[in-house]
Order: sequence, then C-alpha cells, then structure tokens
Amino acid sequence: MYEHKSVLLDESIEGLVIKKNGIYVDATTGGGGHSYHILKRLDSAGHLYCFDQDAAAIEASKERLQTLSLNNFTLIHSNFRFLKEKLEEYGVKKVDGIIFDLGVSSFQLDEGSRGFSYNHEALLDMRMDQTQSLTAKEVVNSYKEEDIANIIYKYGEERYSRNIARNIIKEREKKEILSTYELAEIVKKSIPLKSKLSSGHPAKRTFQALRIYVNDELGVLEGTLDTAIKLLNSGGRICVITFHSLEDRIVKEVFKKYTLEEGKNRFMPIDLSKKDILYKSITRKPIIPSEQEIKENNRAHSAKLRIIEKI
Repeated sequence: MYEHKSVLLDESIEGLVIKKNGIYVDATTGGGGHSYHILKRLDSAGHLYCFDQDAAAIEASKERLQTLSLNNFTLIHSNFRFLKEKLEEYGVKKVDGIIFDLGVSSFQLDEGSRGFSYNHEALLDMRMDQTQSLTAKEVVNSYKEEDIANIIYKYGEERYSRNIARNIIKEREKKEILSTYELAEIVKKSIPLKSKLSSGHPAKRTFQALRIYVNDELGVLEGTLDTAIKLLNSGGRICVITFHSLEDRIVKEVFKKYTLEEGKNRFMPIDLSKKDILYKSITRKPIIPSEQEIKENNRAHSAKLRIIEKI
C-alpha cells in the first residue's frame, strides 16, 4: 500500500470538529491520508465523499479506505471545481465539513514519471488530470517568450523569469525540450550563483509556476472556495492547507469576504449577533506545522492551515 504523510494531519482533523453522523468531503484525496482519519471517526450514518482528478490517486486511496469501511465513503474521480455538481448527483446539497490539502500530493511527487519534480528524470507533463490535453511540455515548447516569462513570474514569483524564458527559447531552437532534467538545467544556467546558493533548488519556482498554470490551480481554488462555503451546514467547517503565498492569499481573502461586516475595518471586532454575518474565522493567524513535523516531513515546511465555520 502506498505510504502517504499528510501535512498538519492532527490540526486539520481536530479543526473539522467531526460529528459521527456527519457528511464530509475530502476535496483533494491524494493517497487518502486525511480521508482515512475522517472516515475512522464516522459511524454508519456518516458519509465521506472523496474527490481527486488523478485516477491513480483514487485507486491508492480506495485500497486504504477499504480497510476501514466498504459502504460509507464514495470516491469521485473529478477536479474539485465540480464539487457542487458532483455532490448533487448523490443527492447531497449540504455538508458538515470540507478539507482542501492543496498543491502536489506526495503520491504525485514520488511518481517520478509524472514530471512534477526536478528531482526525477521524466517527460515534462505536470498534469494532475491525465485526461486533459495541456502539458508543461507544450507550454515550454510552443508559448511565446513573453508568455513563458509572465507565467514563471506570476505563478512562481521568480525574479529571474525573463532570463529563464529567454534561455528556454534559445534551447528549444536547437531541439525540443522534453524532460524535467533538461528544463531544470536551463533554469540553473539562468540564475546568478548568489541566488542559487541562498534559495533552495533554483528550479523550484519555475516548476511550481508551470504546474499551477497547467492545472489552473489558483482559478479553480478561488471559484471553488466560494461554492464550498455556501455548502456548509450550521456549525460546519472548511479547513484549507496551502503550501505557498499565492494559495494562502486567495484563501485569506475569500475567508475575509465572508467573515467581515461590510465596510468594517478588518482589525475591528466582529459582532456575531448581526444577521448578515453567517461565518466566523477559527484561525486569526494560520496554523503552521511544528518543528518536529517539519523535521520528519520536509514537505510540511511551508504549509499553512486556515479554518472557517458557518455560524
């Protein structure tokens, strides 16, 4: 069975305040880490709906969840952008909790052939949903220099995006750029030595940017959070774990929109007795992993957890 380390597991499960007979959604099932611990807390009246756009992840999580139950979870092979529509197919219009564990799952990173990681030699792919047509290879080999630079800057916050895009164009004029290692080498050559020494792997931001763009991660997140918040029963909660500032900024702004009185300064206390305030933020500041968790799982180091509740 695939071994999966879920980030901020205890904090997010505790944050959901799970009711035994509740209806819950894992919007990003991956290897089934969070799903397993939600399902473990449900009785026969409760139900868990597990979304993932990656067919391989669905199979991995199915194997894990079946060790607990055969009939009170449902696996849904779909991007969470279709959360509302897919739940309605099962007659579900309201839920008691939803968890989003964003970014690339350990399952996808460890499967080197998927092309998500600069640490594995593979074809440039980066699709979470293997049925979609757009790949990182297509972006790198067919987009204009300016468009590549803008993608790397916008989604990777990479200050050397122009250098990287320029060198990508130069290299692809010689031959098509096909592999993760080829792209990583181009990025390395595009970044000054001083920056390479001070900020981790030089290709990290470029790979992040391409992955986010190929999968439209930020657009999907913003739209789905709005939908998900409106699906909550009274007392229901949404937990969102983010892994970089772009994701966290979206979550913070969407949550703020639902938890503040219109026109009120965000630092002023909220009067929860007001009828137009339907949600409250459980986390004034995001929850971050402990030093111990980061030591045990390096992928946790940038994680942040935010929680919102329907009053």
